[in-house]
Amino acid sequence: MPNPADIIKLMGMKNRFEKDHPKMVSFIKAMAAQGLPEDTVIEITVTSPEGAKQTANMKVLASDVEMLNQLKNMKP
Repeated sequence: MPNPADIIKLMGMKNRFEKDHPKMVSFIKAMAAQGLPEDTVIEITVTSPEGAKQTANMKVLASDVEMLNQLKNMKP
């Protein structure tokens, strides 16, 4: 069982993230609402302050879709 103080701390951090990064939060919510069907490609690029870039991608598998559906259906 998680410590209630840790849960309160995480909620504060979540709220701060939402305040600091509203466009990212909106993007994640939009993607979650429309779903990620099998064969969708997710690509992420990270750029360091010096300009170095690292990119990775993945193709969504049927097992990924199943896992996401299970997570959506979990009740807190």
